[in-house]
Amino acid sequence: MRALTWHGRRDVRVDTVPDPTIQEPTDVIVGITATGICGSDLHLYETLGPYLDPGDILGHEPMGRVVEAGPEVTSLAPGDRVVVPFNVSCGDCFMCARGLHSQCETTQVREHGKGAALFGYTKLYGQVPGGQAQYLRVPFADRLPVKVPEGPPDERFVYLSDVLPTAWQAVRYADVPPDGSVTVLGLGPIGDMAARIALHQGARVVIGVDLVTERLARAAARGVTAVDLREHGAQLADVIREMTGGRGTDAVIDAVGMEAHGSPVAKAAQRVTGMLPDPVAQRLMEFAGVDRLQALHTAIDIVRRGGTISVVGVYGGMADPLPMLTLFDKQIQLRMGQANVRRWVDEILPLLDGGDPLGVEGFATHVLPLEEGPSAYATFQAKEDGMVKTLLRP
Repeated sequence: MRALTWHGRRDVRVDTVPDPTIQEPTDVIVGITATGICGSDLHLYETLGPYLDPGDILGHEPMGRVVEAGPEVTSLAPGDRVVVPFNVSCGDCFMCARGLHSQCETTQVREHGKGAALFGYTKLYGQVPGGQAQYLRVPFADRLPVKVPEGPPDERFVYLSDVLPTAWQAVRYADVPPDGSVTVLGLGPIGDMAARIALHQGARVVIGVDLVTERLARAAARGVTAVDLREHGAQLADVIREMTGGRGTDAVIDAVGMEAHGSPVAKAAQRVTGMLPDPVAQRLMEFAGVDRLQALHTAIDIVRRGGTISVVGVYGGMADPLPMLTLFDKQIQLRMGQANVRRWVDEILPLLDGGDPLGVEGFATHVLPLEEGPSAYATFQAKEDGMVKTLLRP
């Protein structure tokens, strides 16, 4: 089959690789019909190379049709249309039973002290082959894949793999009060969708911050108050306080993470880390702070006293400093974590059955063949051509 594979920093290729096979009686093989490029895939493209091997198959936002089912699979059959969540979760363990599928005890990567394995996401998370490919082996077939109806196009459902549940959890964790206010830092796919969900769930004021013109325009068209970081810079928190009675918003969602602008020292550390020999780079990431924390510090400044910060952007450093005095003094609640995809599916799926209140159809700015994956990664990383969300068609 053809698959998009990692070969080095800013070097991804579409290669011919062996087809996946049934390995456990509860597996299915899914023929992929649509698969997304995620903002967190750029961390593999740019920073997390020390935890990848050449030839690793990337991608964790796939959907398609079952082409083969193991002998113990009872709920799916060849031809069924499914979305594959990015957490590899069993659905039965202590953590899964409590809705913490990203902490699944069956697939936890204990060697690295991490939670559940993830499709297409480094040795830290199990080095499981990903979904930017023609076929994907999916374990726990009776519990993990999400069966979706025929009829609507793939775009209606494919975001159940990551974007929708990640953004949904971000808003839930933000705990925006009824008729309250929230600032979303970063209007990439997750931030954009989180802003839409916050509005849908009744937030009175949703402020979206970014520095990419196309992203700001997309958010504004959906009713978000778009604020251009380029115009306000260090005064951003003051501007938002002026918009919210001098207090700041009830909540802030950090949808930026380690890709934040600013902090040239941390930026240089990320770049150097990507160039070091793997053992050295791994130790640097595991025992040093290599994140650009500008977005998180901005969130702490913006949120009102007694408010909540929900961190959905991915951070990678183990020793990143936090302003604990400010967090304590402002009585800020801080919530974060990988999305527990299966936890939120039942709440989200009714919104996709019939209407389209969140605008998932048309959410992708680019739909391309798999063979154009390498150029799509480069364009996405450079924030060029108005690219906000890309779907690949294997």
